Amino acid sequence: MGEVIGEILPLAIGVAVSVVPIIAVILMLFTDRAKSNSVAFLGGWLFGLIAVGAIALAAANASGAADDASEPKTGVGILKLLLGLGLLALAYRNWRNRPADASEAETPKWMESLDAFGAGKSAGLAAVLSGVNPKNLALTVSAAATIAASGLDTGEQIGTLAVFIAIASVTVAAPVLTYLVVGKKADNALDSAKVWLITHNDAIMAVLFLVFGVKLVGDGVAILTA
Repeated sequence: MGEVIGEILPLAIGVAVSVVPIIAVILMLFTDRAKSNSVAFLGGWLFGLIAVGAIALAAANASGAADDASEPKTGVGILKLLLGLGLLALAYRNWRNRPADASEAETPKWMESLDAFGAGKSAGLAAVLSGVNPKNLALTVSAAATIAASGLDTGEQIGTLAVFIAIASVTVAAPVLTYLVVGKKADNALDSAKVWLITHNDAIMAVLFLVFGVKLVGDGVAILTA
């Protein structure tokens, strides 16, 4: 189990470094419903990852990914290759779309409506950002495929997926927990983090897409040529 966690650890970190959700939850902490909305956002984020991870893990197991743990299935290799190519395409798009002057980067327009959100909308938004976001979807599905192909029993697979989700949620949970513990004393630090993330969003995401795209393509090719 520990070896499999080591394999999926980079994928979990890739999900955790999700700039837009981190900005969104920080902005929620400056609204009138900071506590309820941020906690709901965290809950929605966890729900999205759990739903996608569970579905992908069940599908991978049903396809027979774990029939021979010593030789990962061809289907797993093809899946990782396709997911990796998709991330490389996103890396190219983000790099092309980044502002020429990073200081000109602006908060996405839809974030201006966060003040009007209730707990339900906050949770729904987070579920979409964690489960449907292309990067997170690709990395979570890849992690589930890796877990399914590992030969672990059902309980160990569930435990490994839980570790993946916990690590993938650290960066969204941190601002919420910080606010719950210290309240408004965290405002300056949170605001500085928000400004930095908005300024460098496109460049950060382009690099992440590139790194994890190359990793998944490499993993896929290794499986298919083994």
